[in-house]
Amino acid sequence: MKPLLAALWDRFLLSLPVALMSVLALGSYWLVRTTPQAPALAPVAAAGHTPDYFMENFSIKSFDAKGRLHAEVMGAAAKHFADTQWTEIDAIALRSVDEKGRLTQASAKRGLTSEDASEVQLLGKALIVREAQGAGPTPESPRMEFRGEFLHVFAKQELVRSHLPVELRHGAHRFTADALDYDNVTQVAQFTGRVHATLVPANTAP
Repeated sequence: MKPLLAALWDRFLLSLPVALMSVLALGSYWLVRTTPQAPALAPVAAAGHTPDYFMENFSIKSFDAKGRLHAEVMGAAAKHFADTQWTEIDAIALRSVDEKGRLTQASAKRGLTSEDASEVQLLGKALIVREAQGAGPTPESPRMEFRGEFLHVFAKQELVRSHLPVELRHGAHRFTADALDYDNVTQVAQFTGRVHATLVPANTAP
């Protein structure tokens, strides 16, 4: 199971958070450029847990040097909190395309991301899908899905955690567990609670 789990997150942990970081940085730059400057003598208010800027029904895209879409973040609303330096996004949807043209998509009812996107939390019907790479019945990289009510990605440490039930699909294979702790550096995955795995032989996989 160890080589299979290592393949599931190969490249994903590096490409998805970096893509999110780039589009959020682009959005922050745009907000800074378009927000009127405060008066020079205005008193500085203490930071409270209230949003200092927000967006509604937004879509932020970033492109590579050749003009191809690299990443896109969409949401019904986004709020940035100065006290925690976190951004909360309602109805978050994310698309990321790597250098091989492989598409990764993520969505949830709500998303939370740290200032540098080193942490991304997907809450409520969280879904991460990496499309298959290659054609035919045995593609080079089969379609991969993660489903659950909570998925927490730590980009710098290359960790994925969830304390709630998760479902993993890799091609025709399926794994479920009450909790997940995956370390991409050591390539060790810990499934806890009620764990169930369904492995389909290649010659019987659809």
